[in-house]
Amino acid sequence: MATEHSPSTDLGDGVSRWRGAAFRVLTLGATLFGIVALFVLLLYVAYDAVNWLSLVGEEPTVLSYLTNPSSRFPEEAGIYPALVGSVFMMVFVALMAFPLGVGTAIYLEEYAGDGRLTQLIQVNISNLAGVPSVVYGILGLAVFVRTLGMDYGTVIVGAATISLLILPIVIISSQEAIRSVPDSLRQASYGMGATRWQTIREVVLPNALPGILTGTILALGRAIGETAPLIMIGFASAIYTAPTSPFDKASAMPMQIFAWADLPQPEFQHGVVAAGVVVLLVVLLTMNGVAIYIRNKFQKQGV
Repeated sequence: MATEHSPSTDLGDGVSRWRGAAFRVLTLGATLFGIVALFVLLLYVAYDAVNWLSLVGEEPTVLSYLTNPSSRFPEEAGIYPALVGSVFMMVFVALMAFPLGVGTAIYLEEYAGDGRLTQLIQVNISNLAGVPSVVYGILGLAVFVRTLGMDYGTVIVGAATISLLILPIVIISSQEAIRSVPDSLRQASYGMGATRWQTIREVVLPNALPGILTGTILALGRAIGETAPLIMIGFASAIYTAPTSPFDKASAMPMQIFAWADLPQPEFQHGVVAAGVVVLLVVLLTMNGVAIYIRNKFQKQGV
């Protein structure tokens, strides 16, 4: 027996399909807008950088730009000290933020109870993830420079300050990764006589490590582009010798690019700055690529 549809039912189905199609087009448009805008911006910067630098021949060349220190002459300006300072600082940021963040997440998820104190700590960590970066710069100035007596603008002070900035992000992402490990795996480990620490080491962390590394990659990607905290702790906008120890004065690529953009010569504002942005993006993508490779290797091997 055929089923009859009333006109009102057909009209309702048509409106629902129209709304679904409109929402799909809207979300597709938003996605394409973001991708196209980013692509145009990167293309514009890359075009200026390519027009400024040459592979061989007259300066500035790519090699001279990567090996020269900063200069008031645009043809002689290079990013080498700032490049070394950024890479050096990121190494110490990772060494500080990763173990502290993962250790805090393990304690909050595996050891701390669900009491009011734990909830208060959790709320504060979530709030700290949204604090403006300049506040962390003031904190680094007050704690590391004024209280502990460390020198202004050194690699170790910059790394400690930036570590505070990304620590909430590492903690939250690590907690989510640990929380995603099924409880059945923990119970199976306990059933075989393993202690809590053995379960965390042999079961929880291996399964949570890909998610932990993903959050750390995102946090380090934010850290390498920060400028405001470094200004507050006295990082040099331009420096002529690369740091060789954690206690040396240093600059960073965002600081150097910001200093060049403030100079009146059009060669600095376009060619030199664009080349600096390209170098910063290449370093960021390389750093992320290495971290993703390590994450995928652990994920395939099951640690």
